[in-house]
Amino acid sequence: MGAKASHVSELSENENLRKLIGTESISENDPFWNQLISFSFTSPTNSTDTKLLEETTISLSKALIENNPRTGNFGALVRIFLSRTKELKISTECQDQLFIWQAHNALFMIRCLLKVFISQMSEEELHLQFSYQERAPGTCAAGEEDLFEEVMCNLVHLIIEVPLLDITYSILFEAVTTLLILLSYQLFHKEILRESLIYKYLMQGRCVHFTSRLVKTLLYNFIRQEKCPPPVTHVFEQQAEGSGLFYGLASGVASGLWTVFTLGGAGSKPNPEEERPLPLSNQSLLLLLVLANLTDGVDTPNPYRQAIMSFKNTQDSSAPPSSHPHTFQINFNSLYTALCEQQKSDQATLLLYTLLHQNTNFRTYILARTDMDNLVMPILEILYHVEDRNSHHVYMALIILLILTEDDAFNRSIHEVILKNITWYTERALTEISLGSLLILVVIRTIQFNMTRTRDKYLHTNCLAALANMSSQFRSLHQYAAQRIISSTCRHMQRYLYVLDHMYFPRSHCTTLQQCFSYLGDTGEELLHFTCSYMLKSYASSLFALLSKKHNKVLEQATQSLRGPFGSDDNASLPDYAQDLNVIEEVIRMMLEIINSCLANSLHHNPNLVYALLYKRELFEQFRSHPSFQDIMQNLDMVIGFFSSRLEQAGSDLSVERVQEVIKQGAAALPKDRLKKFPELKFKYVEEDQPEEFFIPYVWSLVYNSAVGLYWSPQDIELFTMDSG
Repeated sequence: MGAKASHVSELSENENLRKLIGTESISENDPFWNQLISFSFTSPTNSTDTKLLEETTISLSKALIENNPRTGNFGALVRIFLSRTKELKISTECQDQLFIWQAHNALFMIRCLLKVFISQMSEEELHLQFSYQERAPGTCAAGEEDLFEEVMCNLVHLIIEVPLLDITYSILFEAVTTLLILLSYQLFHKEILRESLIYKYLMQGRCVHFTSRLVKTLLYNFIRQEKCPPPVTHVFEQQAEGSGLFYGLASGVASGLWTVFTLGGAGSKPNPEEERPLPLSNQSLLLLLVLANLTDGVDTPNPYRQAIMSFKNTQDSSAPPSSHPHTFQINFNSLYTALCEQQKSDQATLLLYTLLHQNTNFRTYILARTDMDNLVMPILEILYHVEDRNSHHVYMALIILLILTEDDAFNRSIHEVILKNITWYTERALTEISLGSLLILVVIRTIQFNMTRTRDKYLHTNCLAALANMSSQFRSLHQYAAQRIISSTCRHMQRYLYVLDHMYFPRSHCTTLQQCFSYLGDTGEELLHFTCSYMLKSYASSLFALLSKKHNKVLEQATQSLRGPFGSDDNASLPDYAQDLNVIEEVIRMMLEIINSCLANSLHHNPNLVYALLYKRELFEQFRSHPSFQDIMQNLDMVIGFFSSRLEQAGSDLSVERVQEVIKQGAAALPKDRLKKFPELKFKYVEEDQPEEFFIPYVWSLVYNSAVGLYWSPQDIELFTMDSG
């Protein structure tokens, strides 16, 4: 560091750094400090460079940990930084780049040291590192001021007070990153931290007065999506051998010129077509999510969560209620636009979920938008590419849909938005389809993927809940959407019979049904209809008759038979298909209720659904005697019988167009009172008890994987496993 050029691998031999971590105290008035923090560098962003910096810093930090109680040099460095930041806002207004540059460098050194400190010691020991001061030989005492809290308040103050400009981008990024590091103790604990000195500083100390301004600033950093300032490569010449992350100040410090914080290499030639990354936006969002998910104190609710729950639109002129001390106003339109544009990232989806779930003002605003497709489409794309997303991202996207479908106006409006040429939907060309029909297609596809691959009950339950909320408002369903609703239900019915076949005849030579299923593709459209119909007619009714008499007992006896004389191991676990039987039954029941809800409330709006139902009527008819479905099958039976009769009266060899015409006419003539009334299908999302057990590890996994310029050794992480999510 300092005027001497140094490669990152040579940092351990750097003269100025050796003096900082050495055994001699350095006065705060010593010119050494000005020399120490006069360096330029390219901040690491890829994992290799970040890891190299981390490993190089460890030995230096450990030496400082050992010597700092006698020298107090770490505290001196902190005070040098604080002295540089006192006039930072004025320096920004005066374009005093040298002052900002040195403050940034001091903070960068502090955060690199803190990162190692936190991995090596407790909070109490860290607090002592701040308190040690230069003492006379043979003495050692702690200072009276709480320098630790002073630094945290200074960082918060810096973030909210210093305007975001090209010359301040780097120091604002460092301030946000340093706060993230100070909160990273959670990574090294398997249990959720509920008491912490750092939490106390943020939620009860002097920092709490800046809560609303900090949350607002972090949100605006996310909204603005400011790119990294372009590198100014002509200011400092890099040494021929200094090709690493750091290089010395060649000349001209007094001129006030400096190399702005850059990513990708200050001496590199960036491709003009490549998008520069958004480190401040990303880091600010991660810090916001970490703060929002801090656990409440014994008598102190999390003020950052309170601020997120209560902020209002700048267009809202009503006075903030006194019950929300941390409320503020922000431009909802700008926030909405940023959220629509950034849904490819886990953290942006998690922010959207947090706001929809916790901030009623913002939820009301979103539901009143007339361009909901801009928000819903990215969410559907996440679910459509479920194979490529981690499970937590898929959960958040799905829960967002569930929350939106709790609103009847949303469920109506999505069928009025017409989309054209959905390029990312590849199963079938969709040249024109409503947003509502597309949503149905994607959710059904997610259910199908889950039932055949991940088998996560939580996932399909929420998918079905979203469809159920929408079902009474289905309007003008696209032909393919109607077909998929029915074919998906049929596939689960067929799977159900397949499981029963294996349970009652586990080693039967009758392979017709099994052969039938061997022809099923992922979409379930290739089923050999004649084979299945034959098998259904041959014994489905008798199976259901048995179930109706002693449903649970019969199933128990069937499952036990799998461990009996036909099995090779009496202690073998049940096959997957036997374990899945109840799950499949639940899915069938809910799909039948969804179809019934649509028929009972909007049959005349959905002739395509009636057409698809009639096409598969033989399979539905076989389930009328099943004890779990008898009540819900009454309406479907009546609709199938009513329209089948009208089609028979219309003659034989009817064209598709003629069948659809008969269905439309019949829909207008069908008496509504002939359909049995069922309670309205309405599901509301409710967080599980102790949601922090899910969200805190999730948020920190995002920090671990997505934070710019930070590296943690996987072996040190206790909070989550590397394959979680």
